[in-house]
Amino acid sequence: MTVVEQACYTLINIPHDSEPISEMQLRQDLEKGETKVKIEALKKAICFMLNGEKMPSLLMTVIRFVMPSQDHTIKKLLLLFWEIVPKNSADGKLLQEMILVCDAYRRDLQHPNEYIRGSTLRFLCKLKEPDLLEPLMPAIRACLEHRIAYVRRNAVMAIFIIYKNFEHLIPDAPQLIAEYLEGEQDMSCKRNAFMMLIQVDQEKALNYLSSVIEQVNSFGDILQLVIVELIYKVCHANPAERARFIRCIYNLLNSTSASVRYEAAGTLVTLSSAPTAIRAAAGTYIDLVIKESDNNVKLIVLDRLAALKDVPQHQKVLQELVMDILRVLSASDLEVKRKTLKIVLDLVSSKNIREMILVLKKEVSKSTSPTGHEDTEKYRQLLVQTLHQCSVRFPDVASDIIPILVEFLSDSNEPAAADVLVFVREAIHRFEGLRPLILAKLLEVFPTIRSEKILRSTLWILGEYCIDPDNIQTVMTLVRQSLGDLPIVDDEMKRASGEMEQEDIEMQNTVQRLVTADGTYATQSAFVASGGKKKGNSEPERPPMRALLIEGDFFIASALGTALLKQVFRYVALVPDPLRQNRFVAEAMYILSSILRLGRSGLTKKAINEDDLDRIALCIRLLSEAPKNEMLHQIINIESRNAVSSMLSVNKMYEEKAKEKDKGFTVHVDDPISFGQLVGSSDFGEKEDQFDLTLKQAIGLLVKKGDDAATSTKLHKVVQLSGFSDPVYVEAYVNVNQFDIVLDVLIVNQTDDTLQNLNLELATIGDLRIVEKPSLLTLAAHDFAQVKAILKVGSTDNGIVFGNVVYELASGRAITGDAGGDRNVVILSDISVDIMDYIVPASCTDSDFRKMWAEFEWENKVSVNTNIADLRDYLQHLIKTTNMRCLTAEQALQGECGFLAANLYAKSLFGEDALANLSIEKVPGTDGPVQGHIRIRAKSQGMALSLGEKINAAQKIRS
Repeated sequence: MTVVEQACYTLINIPHDSEPISEMQLRQDLEKGETKVKIEALKKAICFMLNGEKMPSLLMTVIRFVMPSQDHTIKKLLLLFWEIVPKNSADGKLLQEMILVCDAYRRDLQHPNEYIRGSTLRFLCKLKEPDLLEPLMPAIRACLEHRIAYVRRNAVMAIFIIYKNFEHLIPDAPQLIAEYLEGEQDMSCKRNAFMMLIQVDQEKALNYLSSVIEQVNSFGDILQLVIVELIYKVCHANPAERARFIRCIYNLLNSTSASVRYEAAGTLVTLSSAPTAIRAAAGTYIDLVIKESDNNVKLIVLDRLAALKDVPQHQKVLQELVMDILRVLSASDLEVKRKTLKIVLDLVSSKNIREMILVLKKEVSKSTSPTGHEDTEKYRQLLVQTLHQCSVRFPDVASDIIPILVEFLSDSNEPAAADVLVFVREAIHRFEGLRPLILAKLLEVFPTIRSEKILRSTLWILGEYCIDPDNIQTVMTLVRQSLGDLPIVDDEMKRASGEMEQEDIEMQNTVQRLVTADGTYATQSAFVASGGKKKGNSEPERPPMRALLIEGDFFIASALGTALLKQVFRYVALVPDPLRQNRFVAEAMYILSSILRLGRSGLTKKAINEDDLDRIALCIRLLSEAPKNEMLHQIINIESRNAVSSMLSVNKMYEEKAKEKDKGFTVHVDDPISFGQLVGSSDFGEKEDQFDLTLKQAIGLLVKKGDDAATSTKLHKVVQLSGFSDPVYVEAYVNVNQFDIVLDVLIVNQTDDTLQNLNLELATIGDLRIVEKPSLLTLAAHDFAQVKAILKVGSTDNGIVFGNVVYELASGRAITGDAGGDRNVVILSDISVDIMDYIVPASCTDSDFRKMWAEFEWENKVSVNTNIADLRDYLQHLIKTTNMRCLTAEQALQGECGFLAANLYAKSLFGEDALANLSIEKVPGTDGPVQGHIRIRAKSQGMALSLGEKINAAQKIRS
């Protein structure tokens, strides 16, 4: 096999519009030009050589006329030139001219300028010719004693690389560096020397660490990080060494460097599961989150805390730190706050729930301040959801939470108020002892509610759960105040004609007919909220519910009709006096008929629709039968409550099942028991080297959890790019690693001739960008080589990589090519980049799904075209092929009705949301395939189209 992947340290791009230059012109500029001309000529020579041009005649020209120059820019360019210039002849022997170059290296290693020495030492790390390095070893050793740390630091790295590649050149390197480390004072030099000992002689590194273990806290952070890595590797390989070095890790938790503290905490957790160790590591993580200003760092450290929380034996320790974790809420980023509240919710217990509620109360008061952050409303909604879950898990604190949450109903943030109503509905149903408190707070805040959605839901709760005659009377009073004078049409006509006096407008004495406890009418004066005129408008402000009706929103009137119907039937059952019953029924009918007349009067911006009209008319008709119809009482008050109970119990059961599913099994029955004293270094997962695991994860070598071993091999992802009968056979392994795609390409010469200047040319379609192109190759007859190409992905779009292989035949004969006959081309097949590599399942609430569905402007409608005959089988097939998560509850998908509708959701690695709505049916009485369509919505056109293409392709593949 031809060795192709030679070390390459410098990539210089040559502009496409640059003027071509001859080798003769370059030689003249290098021989006779001034310093500036030589610099430009040397730059051009380097660029052309990097792009595959061979200029053998320039070697002696550079040695004779350029190398003696003392200009620093020329010396830097020469280091690049010597790095890329061919140093061996055709037979593999070192060129004679390189002896002169070697002497120049030696003089630079003894140069009085420390930067020339240091850059030369860095250059020597890149040399792969031991014959060039051997005469320079004494000069490299001498650089260890230079007075400048920059030179010594690079000398250590040069010795390390040379010893690793050519041990015979400096066999005593470990001993030399160990002695050097004892006397070195500069931290960067000590770090390089210590890192070398870790790699080549770990025993000497441990001896040095033992001798200075009390001084570790005074070292620089770069050396402390290397010490943490060494301790981890040693204790991982030999657990008996933990007692020797774990104290050092404890000390490093107090380092002044945040990165050292982070690594030390992670190492401490892997080395010990003792409560003191977990408490110290968690405390360090919390301190880092609070003190670090970078939100990305905060999220990374919070992920570590979440991982600690997921270990059952650590939860008890972390529960003691709940109040410390809550200090993270002082951060400004919403995602940090969300993750913090999620961690705290899983850890909170009955011991610290009240302290947590106090903290959340303070956060609620902060979120209501006028000078808030742009994410204040979302944070307020997050706090509401957190308090809701706290009250459900700990009913004892619900009485403290309810007064806080109910205040949100009059807030301008409608999503937060909607979440409050969800909580109130569940709390008032589950906690009978809290019903009087909840109803009292709802009745208190009812006049201040301005949102139609919130007002409608509040009316439903009051209508369903007000069972006391006094509360029922209060509801009727509040409804009359919210509607204003009745009949509404007459009152609005007076306003429109200007018959109302200014004094009445500014402070309107609203005379209302109210039904008292004894069944008689009474009058009550009430001020219209905010009194006076609207600013910039001659009309006075209307009561809340009337204002909504004037706007044409009669859906709230339907909700009001249902609430009054329930209240009337309940009042009739509680109050035996027929006179009082009839007066209350008449009051309700008077309100609804007034609204019905308003809807048809033409005074509203929108006329009442037929659905709301029928609903209100039905309520009026049922009200007329209230005192005498027992069956209606059974349906409206008893069966309605049973339906609510069933819905809440189903939701609770579904949430519990989801939690059990997410929690999974901590330990299976047949799992092996791990004894730390008996387990080898690679027998169990927890014994894996975390540094190696993270490195493998970064370069994409880890098999994803849950993947089949057979489908996770490289052979499964190999794409054939050319035919077996082509002169050059090409196949590629496509390795997708988050935002990068690495193409590992195998190229086989199937001819009897040598292929020269073989180049793999690639181009892309879509949001793909080629970062690293393969270099030129020379392949002997029937030889093969491997090259790599790296692509960067910019968005979630289906991309295509296409290209060809261009080469020359050493014999000069042509197979296929251009007019000259010396260049040949093999066209390669396309490589499709699958969108599924960048889409992961995600979850969101129903309200968030509807909000995104309304906001996203790109929609792609895909017709179902499959031979799958079962509705649920098709749904599962769709979930599997699109990596999307079904948001529709499992209970909603049960039953056999011949129709299925479900919502699906996923997110891309780039933060893009993908929504899908599946609507399919099966024709009754047939065994044919399911029919229907899938609607996809996304914020970007590429996501919607790519996901649609994937679904179409998956439908056709299914057999």
